[in-house]
Amino acid sequence: MDIPLDIWVRGDHHATSEVITPVDRDPRTWTEADVTAVLTGMLRALDRAKNPDAEPDRPVALRGFSWIVNPFETGGVVIALEMSVGAVVAGPFDVSESTLSGLVERAMAADRAVTGEPSRTVH
Repeated sequence: MDIPLDIWVRGDHHATSEVITPVDRDPRTWTEADVTAVLTGMLRALDRAKNPDAEPDRPVALRGFSWIVNPFETGGVVIALEMSVGAVVAGPFDVSESTLSGLVERAMAADRAVTGEPSRTVH
């Protein structure tokens, strides 16, 4: 599934667009693992925009950023992540706001439960 992203790096005067394809399923059938893949793809895209020479598969931790699932003006919902380096918005997705918010919460809680955080995390 192609997921459009809008990326803004703090200090830049413009946003860029990118498409990621971390999952094949329709958003209405996503699992926590699918949402983890989407969030990871979003964070890596923001990292590439800020650090184009960085290793593309650096480990990612789902912490250290603010997030929201928000209705989109033409329908569906978007996931927006914000952190000190900038922001990234993905979507829109054809799924309810409450369903996607719950999946994001559970995916992030599962990531926090992992012991032994990997070194050199992106976020």
